[in-house]
Amino acid sequence: MIVPAREYKFSEIIADPVIRERWEKVRRYFFLRESTYDMSNRCNIRCEGCYYFAGEKQFAEENRDKEAWRQLLKAEKERGITFVVLAGAEPSLVPELCGVCYDEIPLGAIASNGIKSLPPEIDYRIHLSVWGNDRTSLAIRKAPDMLVRQMANYQNDPRAVFVYTFTPVNIDEAREVTELLAKGGLKITFNMFSAPVGYSGPLRHTPATLARTEQVMTELLAGFPETVLFSPYNIVAHTRQQGLHELFSCSYPRMNTSTDIGLGRSFRQYRTNLQWDRAAACCVPDTDCADCRHYAAGSAVVTARMYRHATDPVTFSAWLDYVDTYLAVWVKGYEKGANLCDTPVIPPLNS
Repeated sequence: MIVPAREYKFSEIIADPVIRERWEKVRRYFFLRESTYDMSNRCNIRCEGCYYFAGEKQFAEENRDKEAWRQLLKAEKERGITFVVLAGAEPSLVPELCGVCYDEIPLGAIASNGIKSLPPEIDYRIHLSVWGNDRTSLAIRKAPDMLVRQMANYQNDPRAVFVYTFTPVNIDEAREVTELLAKGGLKITFNMFSAPVGYSGPLRHTPATLARTEQVMTELLAGFPETVLFSPYNIVAHTRQQGLHELFSCSYPRMNTSTDIGLGRSFRQYRTNLQWDRAAACCVPDTDCADCRHYAAGSAVVTARMYRHATDPVTFSAWLDYVDTYLAVWVKGYEKGANLCDTPVIPPLNS
C-alpha cells in the first residue's frame, strides 16, 4: 500500500491537470444534502438479516396521505435538503408517494428489491438489491427468480444500478451475476452485508470472508471495467476488518453529537409516520455501527473526509475515485470516469 513520502500543499496536489479535472468534476456536486425516508412498512419479500425489520422503525404507522408527504418534502426543501433517498421496507409498493417526492425534490435515489418496477416518470436513480444468484436469493430472500425478474423489469432503464451485497455465502457467485449483467448492458456496484444490532446469523462477515471479498471485488473491477461502478479505494474502505466508523468517524447523527455542520446538522431519517429520532438517525438505522461497511454509509462518511485525504497526489486521487464512484452510483446521469489510482491506499488516520 502507498504511504506519502512528504507533505504537500493542496495547490501542489491539484496542479496535476488530470487530478484538477476530476476535482472540478466532482466538486460541482458538493451542493447535495441528503435525508432518507421510509416510504412503506410493508415488503413483498422477507430477507435474512433485513435492516428494516429490526428495531422500532418497523412498527411506525404508515402514512399514505399524499398531501402530508408533499408538505414534508416542501419543508425539507426549505430546510436545504437537495437529495432524497427513498427506502423503508419496499418503496415500489407506494409509487404514488415516491412520485410526490420526485415532484418536490427531483434529485434522489430509491432502494428497491426490483420485483415491482417503478413508473418511468419517477426519474430517480434506482438501486436494485442483489444478494447472490437466484439459488441463493431463494434461500436467503425466500423469492424465486429474483435476478431474472429484476433484469426484465429494468432492462434498458438508465435509472437502474444493481447493488450486489457480499455476504459470507455468496462471494463466489458475484462473478456469475456480474457476467449476466454485463451481457445485458447493465451496471453493478458492490455493498457489504453489515449486521443489524443483535444479529448473529450466517451472514455476518469474518476476517477470512472480508479478505476473500476483497480479492473477488478486485478481480471483477479489473475484468468488467464497463460494468462495475467501483474503485480500488472503495474496495479498501469497505473490506478492512475495521468498520467505517472506526476508520473514518461516522458523520451521521446517531454517532455524531455535533449539530454545527454537515450531516450532524442537516441529516434526518424519517419513518413511515413522517417522524424522526436524532438518536437513531443514520442512513441504515439499526445497523451494528461497529460492523458497518454499508455502501450508503460510505458514500457520505468517506466523502466527508476530503481534508484527511488531501495529503498527497496518490491519496487524494484515491479519494476522488471514491467520490466519482459515489456520484455515478447515486446521481442519475452522472458518468463515472476511469479510476485515477489503481493501487490500494491506506485510509488516512484522523489527525
